[in-house]
Amino acid sequence: MNRIGIIGAMDEEVNKLKEHMSDIKVEKIAAMDFCLGFIDEKEVVIVRSGIGKVNAAICTQILVDRFQVDVVINTGVAGSLRNEINIADIVLSTDALQHDMDATGFGYEAGIIPRMETSIFFADQKLVSLAKEVCREEIPEIGIHTGRVVTGDQFISDRRKKEWLVSQFDGYCTEMEGAAIAQAAYLNQIPFLIVRAISDKADQSAEMAYAEFEEIAIKNTVRLLLGIIKRL
Repeated sequence: MNRIGIIGAMDEEVNKLKEHMSDIKVEKIAAMDFCLGFIDEKEVVIVRSGIGKVNAAICTQILVDRFQVDVVINTGVAGSLRNEINIADIVLSTDALQHDMDATGFGYEAGIIPRMETSIFFADQKLVSLAKEVCREEIPEIGIHTGRVVTGDQFISDRRKKEWLVSQFDGYCTEMEGAAIAQAAYLNQIPFLIVRAISDKADQSAEMAYAEFEEIAIKNTVRLLLGIIKRL
């Protein structure tokens, strides 16, 4: 594994990880600071993409074109879509899709991207297995789940919308960048993994829970990512 690209949407999601870097060089492209350096003697590029699918997709393409990364890992927080997935637990993506892609007026099912051969983007199985192993070793006190990440340019804080995401897409968690990163990685034939720590329940309590548990959730993803990088 030559170079690892790590994307977080917000400063809070990448700053703690950057504290573990050495020999840092920063290159600003498209208003994003790409921090190139080393963690455990592994070459990494860590970047805050900004929130939303467009920022995330642009960021991923720059990692591929400018920095020639060999793998992309998306880290951050998400809302749980299932009762058994609790706040501070971690979800590892089996696959990802965009829940707000809506071409139903042309006869497509919800979530389907017209004229693409697939709208469901599968994570690299070796990365998923490695992440599960690291979770068991490094943060055994946390619940670990593997399942579908559903992405849209919406912060979900409505129970009816949450129930729709589960019934329509069988989602495990919902956030705002993962599937865009997954699609860009797929188009560039780059292995990817989405790592999401649960900060809220994606219902009426979401805004209050997010503010309270975001920091705890991010600490868990940092511990996981450090373990993944060490083993890659």
